[in-house]
This record gives sequence, structure tokens and C-alpha cells, in this order.
Amino acid sequence: MVALLACSLRQSLAVAPKAARCAILAVLAVIALSAGSAPAQDEQAQRQVPEAVRAALRSAEIPASSSSIVVLPLSPGGVVIESNESQPMNPASTMKLVTTYAALDLLGPAFRWRTEVFATGALNSDVLEGDLVVRGSGDPKLVIESLWLMIQRIRGYGIREVRGDLVLDRSAFDVDSHDPGEFDGELLRPYNTGPDALLLNFKAIRFDFVPDSGSRSARVIATPAMAGMKLPEKVRAVNGPCGDWRGRLKADFSDPMSPQFRGEFPLACGERSWHLSLLDHSRYFSAAFGALWQGAGGVWTGTLREGSVPDDARLVAVHESAPLSEVIRDVNKFSNNVMARQIYLTLANQGGKQAASATRAEAALRAWLESHQLAIPELVLENGSGLSRNARISAASLARMLRHAFASPLMPELMASLPLVGVDGTMRKRSGAAGNAHIKTGLLVDVRAIAGYVHASSGRRYAVVAMINHPNARGGRAAHDALLQWVYANG
Repeated sequence: MVALLACSLRQSLAVAPKAARCAILAVLAVIALSAGSAPAQDEQAQRQVPEAVRAALRSAEIPASSSSIVVLPLSPGGVVIESNESQPMNPASTMKLVTTYAALDLLGPAFRWRTEVFATGALNSDVLEGDLVVRGSGDPKLVIESLWLMIQRIRGYGIREVRGDLVLDRSAFDVDSHDPGEFDGELLRPYNTGPDALLLNFKAIRFDFVPDSGSRSARVIATPAMAGMKLPEKVRAVNGPCGDWRGRLKADFSDPMSPQFRGEFPLACGERSWHLSLLDHSRYFSAAFGALWQGAGGVWTGTLREGSVPDDARLVAVHESAPLSEVIRDVNKFSNNVMARQIYLTLANQGGKQAASATRAEAALRAWLESHQLAIPELVLENGSGLSRNARISAASLARMLRHAFASPLMPELMASLPLVGVDGTMRKRSGAAGNAHIKTGLLVDVRAIAGYVHASSGRRYAVVAMINHPNARGGRAAHDALLQWVYANG
């Protein structure tokens, strides 16, 4: 419009009287100044990686080629930083942003998982002459308290004794056999637990060691209680520094239902907890169910088996999960890998007609990306959680997705799920842009990453993505904190 007006005035200049020419020249001068200043208000200034960030990378002996950075303003103006932005990198747990944003859009923020209990056979007085069938749908946070509530509902239905079997219907997920030690050799660590349609309590048992200096022993407590598990009541306690207290216990889990602690526990440690994943999904569910059922005054004389819900079964109890918008807060704020994998598989089971598989989940997520013009050619998902040596995405692609999410009606739900720097989650003890940035973290042995949003002191908001893939990656925390602080102060 400015150019057209200027052109028209120049044409008038050729035929105008002398007095009018002066006025036209003055207007042209104003137009020229306006044309020169208008782009300056909206132009996004390209900047180099800040010196504070480069210095921190040098201090950690991380070469610039092993680091990728994108700083992208989410409104006109501001600064842009791009360094190795198109290079595919392992994003570690920042990959959860892709999974959770897709889930919010595909499933909806109010989506809930259902865990249902059915009864078969006749109910004579308070005796069920049939089976209890439990059907799962992949609830990422079906915890022991949830199972307790379902058991209270079953008892309220009038069932005291079950003479049939406990049948577990896990058909909602079709997952390959999972090797919990494949990723890092830590096969008993709960974060390596594989997905399951009837995942309960993350399949974790917490062993608490409570020392008593008077008796020179430490009491051993298992939570939740497991029916049939034989646990030593105490372990010998000794003086001396705490140190490697787990190693000193000389634990033996070769028989997971009869754990042994043949060593000693240092009194100096005080109370300590050890979280372990010892049982397979079915055995864990049945042992936890058995303990709670007995505690509720119930009797169960049958066995455990796998199966599906018969057509003539009647529904006796239902547990609905918290809505997805709440569930993803646990996933992103605390980087819960197990929950992320459950959500990822659920993407493949939206219609409920076919069992969810990793292949179908990946196809659903890629189709969603393409439908929003967010196709990421370099993307390697593997399991959607980022707990992977093979996962790949570029900083530019992840920043582009964050920009898309910021313009989406789902932005409040996604942003609220991210840790607030200096306040909570995995960013609770971090300082860069404290209180002014919602940032998802990622950390593996050779990977450190951040991705999220910064609210700069200027009032502008930025999408920020930074990834390091290098043996010294753990030393890159200062560089990422410096980047967040720079964007807050200068963005």
C-alpha cells in the first residue's frame, strides 16, 4: 500500500505546479521514513549463540558441533537463534512433548482410561460361584489406591468369597515381550517397566528400611503388601558411614516372592527406601489384589489366569482415571517414562476395535503430524518416551511443533504440564529464567536437552530448544541455564 501511494505521488509530481511539488516531496519523505522503520518493528533479528552459552560449552569440553539450539519468537519481532538446527539429535525425554501434544489433540484433554471388573456365575448369598474378570485399557496411573477403591466397590456389590479365578483381560495392548534390562542393564529399576493394559502401580515395590539402634537391626517393610511374598522381618544394622547401603545389604532377588537381604544396613543412613520392579505384570496384579482382597475381608480360592470378558459377564466395578490433561502433568513435570509409553500406545487404540501396538501408535502419531503440516522426516520415535538410544528429532522440528502448540487451543494444558523453572518438577533446582520459563528436560548418559517456553522480560514469548549429544553432555547444564537466562533478559 505504501509503495502504491508513493508511485501515485511520483506520477503527480511530474505535472503538479511548483508549490504543490514541495508538498508532494514532503509526503514522499515521510513515506520513505515510514517504509524504512516499519520492517524494523516486525523483523526478527538473527543472533549468534550468546557468548555465555558458548563459554559454558567450552568449559564442559563440548564442541559446538555436538550442540543444537533454536530460539524462536512466538510473536512479531524478537530475536532468532539457530545453531545446527536441522541436525537430527537424540532428544531424550523432550520427546515426551511430541507424544503428549499429539495425545491432547487426538484423544482430547478430558479423555479417561477405564478399568472394569466383571463377575461371571451365580452369586449365592455372598459367594460368587464364578470368576472375577478385570479388563484394563492402559491406564498410565492405576495406582494401589485405585485398586483398593475397586475392591471396596466389589465388596459393596455383595461379593465376599470368589470360588472361581481372577481373570486378567490385557487384550487392549498388543506389545512385544519386554526386556527391562535392554536399555541400561538395570532390569529391576521401575523406570524400565514395559507398558501393559493392566499396568498397576508402575509395577513397583518399595522396600523401606527403618533402623533401630537399640536392637541393632533395621525393620523391612514392603509397600504395597503382596499376597504370598515372604519378607525377612529385619536385617542386621551396624555402625559406620552410610555409603553404598544397597550394596551392603547383599540383596538376593532370584526368587522375587522371597527377597533376601543377607548383609547389613548402616545405622547412619537413617530410614531409606529402595524401589524395585521384581514381578511380571500379571503376577504383580494378582499378588496386590490378593493382599487387598484379604484385607477387605474377602476370600479367594481360585487361581490366576489370562482371558477375556465373557459376553454374559456383568459389570460390578469401574475405575476411571484422572483426565489426560492431569495425567500429562506427571509425565512432563517428572519425566515419567512408563506413563509416556502407556499414552503413546493409547494413540493406536482410539476406536477400541484393535489392540494397540507400537507400530500402530507410530502410524497414528505420524498421520497426526502430517495432518497439521508438521511432518518430521528425521523423526525416530521408537517408544514415544525418549528412553531410547535411537530416538531422533531436530531442534528446528521440535521448535516448530512448540510454535504450533502455542497457537493451539490446547496450549494451556500443554504448558501447565511443563516444569516451571525454579519451582517444580525436574526444573525445581534450576536457575535460568527462574519463574519465567516452562521447560521439559531430557537426560541420558550422553544426552542433555531442554525444550519449552520462555516469557522474556520484554513481554515476548519464545519457543526454546537445546540439545547436546556428546560423552560430556551431563556437563552441559550450565550452558542450557545460561541460554534460558539470556533469552529472558534479551529476548
